[in-house]
Amino acid sequence: MNRKRTLFLVEVAIFAAFALLLDIIPFLSFKIWAQGGSISFAMIPIFIVAFRWGVKGGLLAGFLWGMLQIAVGTAYVLYPLQGFFDYAVAFTVLGFAGIFSKKIQQALQKGQTKKYLGYIVAGVFLGSVLRFGAHYIAGVTFFESAIEGQPVWLYSLLYNGSYMLPAFLLSAVLVFFLFHKQPRTLMNTN
Repeated sequence: MNRKRTLFLVEVAIFAAFALLLDIIPFLSFKIWAQGGSISFAMIPIFIVAFRWGVKGGLLAGFLWGMLQIAVGTAYVLYPLQGFFDYAVAFTVLGFAGIFSKKIQQALQKGQTKKYLGYIVAGVFLGSVLRFGAHYIAGVTFFESAIEGQPVWLYSLLYNGSYMLPAFLLSAVLVFFLFHKQPRTLMNTN
């Protein structure tokens, strides 16, 4: 039991740090807005942890990734509550993808490709939508529209959607590819 817990903590920490690296290495992340928001591979490690260890692992890895962004100075924080929504909440909720962990692992064991593809896409979608929701709420609450006369709710929708939709698609395709090509190495040995 102690060995399994140690493995859990080590994997969560390594994958959270890997997410940060994928987000800050210039050629691996396409920054589209000066105030934050990028299309990158960075959510993939969090989804892998969530699918290996379930919600608990995903939430912890996502939270650590958000806190690491603040710690290394890559976060765009104007107000404490905005920072809380944009980093603590937005990155933590990616871990809810782990709701599909057991179903993915069962389908992988049975070789049911279409099933585990569906569960992977559903998990990545859930985590991405929840992250988008946190960023959207922070945008509507703490920022103004940069375009004269445009409602802030529409600006936040377009701003956050402009990077979250491509990031979701990239993550869904690559996480499925990783699971499909190396299913045993990505399965938790519960």
